Amino acid sequence: MQHKKPEGDVLAGEVIDIEHDPARSAPVARVEFEDGDQRLVLASEGVGLGDTVEVGISAAIEPGNTLPLAEIPEGVPVCNVERQPGDGGKFARSSGVNADLITHERKAAVVQLPSGEIKRLSPDCRATIGVVAGGGRTEKPFVKAGKKYHKMKSRGTKWPRVRGVAMNAVDHPFGGGGRQHPGRPKSVSRDAPPGRKVGDIASKRTGRGGK
Repeated sequence: MQHKKPEGDVLAGEVIDIEHDPARSAPVARVEFEDGDQRLVLASEGVGLGDTVEVGISAAIEPGNTLPLAEIPEGVPVCNVERQPGDGGKFARSSGVNADLITHERKAAVVQLPSGEIKRLSPDCRATIGVVAGGGRTEKPFVKAGKKYHKMKSRGTKWPRVRGVAMNAVDHPFGGGGRQHPGRPKSVSRDAPPGRKVGDIASKRTGRGGK
């Protein structure tokens, strides 16, 4: 989604391979474009080897094609949505998810993200038509800890992560007590000292629907 072409132009490419990215939950498609450039893009459901994908304002409304939100009809599922025009896509990138283009306003496109959050984005932000491939990934259990270990080893994250309430009082502000509970407010000041600065730091509100 980084190609810069003249306004109104459409750049087409052929899917030459579907690859596994060990650090990503969704498959990626290797696309060879007309200009000879090869790119890895998030694969949408229904896109396979030999298929043609298009990038541009006049691209067809078909899975795998990328075009500005202003050119996408309302109600069409989209994925890999840009936050700012030209940033390559930031929203709805995990396997099996998609955002919904709710409506067009004069200077904004209203998009509902997979979390349910409503975003008003620039009409020039691009998005890919369809749902990210790899859906159903979370329906298969890990069964044993070793499988989880190898999966998390490919991620840039700390694992396993022990809950603070499960620790001793000497190890964490939430530790200790006759049962597992924080024992004090989880919201702390931004000026809290190191060691106490845990939980919801300087939170204006907590919870998705909290006030």
